[in-house]
Amino acid sequence: MTTQIEFAQQGIITAQMKKVAKDENFSPEIILKRVASGEIVIPNNPGRINQNVVGIGLGLRTKVNASIGTSSDICNIDAEIRKAKAAREEGADTLMELSAGGDLDAIRRAVLANTSLPVGNVPLYQAFCEAARKYKDPGKLDPEYLFDLIEKQLADGLSFMAIHCGINQYTIERLRKQGYRYGGLVSKGGTFMVAWMDRTGRENPLYEQFDRVCAIMKKYDAVLSLGNGIRAGAIHDSHDRAQMAEMIINCELAEEGRKMGCQMMVEGPGHVPLDEIEGNIMLEKRMSGNAPYYVLGPLPADTGAGYDHIVAAIGAASSARFGADLICYITPAEHLALPNEDDVREGVRVTRIAVRIGDISKYPDRRENEKKAAKARRDMRWGDLEKVLMFPDVARSVRQSREPSKEETCTMCGDFCAMKKGMEVFMTDIAGDKVSTQR
Repeated sequence: MTTQIEFAQQGIITAQMKKVAKDENFSPEIILKRVASGEIVIPNNPGRINQNVVGIGLGLRTKVNASIGTSSDICNIDAEIRKAKAAREEGADTLMELSAGGDLDAIRRAVLANTSLPVGNVPLYQAFCEAARKYKDPGKLDPEYLFDLIEKQLADGLSFMAIHCGINQYTIERLRKQGYRYGGLVSKGGTFMVAWMDRTGRENPLYEQFDRVCAIMKKYDAVLSLGNGIRAGAIHDSHDRAQMAEMIINCELAEEGRKMGCQMMVEGPGHVPLDEIEGNIMLEKRMSGNAPYYVLGPLPADTGAGYDHIVAAIGAASSARFGADLICYITPAEHLALPNEDDVREGVRVTRIAVRIGDISKYPDRRENEKKAAKARRDMRWGDLEKVLMFPDVARSVRQSREPSKEETCTMCGDFCAMKKGMEVFMTDIAGDKVSTQR
């Protein structure tokens, strides 16, 4: 199959490129150029119909990913379908189906059937789950089964995959020589692959046969997201030698994958202090040839459990500001429990706010809605304000629950409304009919 990157390198503007250009207010020629260079990817498995077209990468709006999935403790297909629908309703751009309990094929197919979002996953989850069920030992995973599984999952309609190709024996040796970690290993797929390699003494087959991975992905024009299996799970582990070894390998593999005609993303941490986020993104962009960067969080503190969606939003805003292209949301349940539907909704909303903050800092020309909101608030035009808010339903509900005595004000200030007094001083008509046109 000819992939988006191969079409672009041949100078062919696809329907998907045209859609991204329209959505992002760019010329199709700019999108074509950036897809050709690997700076933009479009996860869009052609075997799946009625799928949203989403561009991820240089110059585009920072996208939000929502992750759902079962566990060995909680497994309910209907709940996962509700979570998938909630993620789309709240404005997520992509979805990852990360189930590790129950009938994994049935869950994946049900989610795909109930959302229009591009869906990704981590194939190592099912691979090790099935090995544990069959052999009572995930360490007995057959690598050939892993490659067969990747193809089966793609045939179901997945448009991107987080595949842990950057873990190898050299990476693991860095962990040993540095004396392990404060926060340990936190990637399920990455940790089980490390354990498999330690037990068997063999190299990671996903690294060893990287060309084979790319060939399978190309058949479905799926984006290969180079998984961050050695990511830091604590800020004191951020940018240690093990994490950096994997990042260097992933950036090299991104370059190799593009040469093979495969769309590539690189995944990043994890837990990162706020002052290190800019450097982390600069390193990924420099070493990968500006490949789209998919950032997991990141969390700039380790002590916010229960509010980790807020902790991560702070990191996400900074990440978007400095060039991250896709942010994986964090929910209030992070580090504590499997997220429910309400957690999914809250996680998407908070992450959308975070990337908006990053984008209006990164792209000053995208601040027009902020100006409209400010002017409507100044003029006390509540209906016009709702039209430009990110979450008008929430704003309307809060205001209606505490209605003011004077319709033009709110109950925060009442008779002492600063906006009203300012209008009286500086405007000739507080109703807005003769509001100054200079600002």
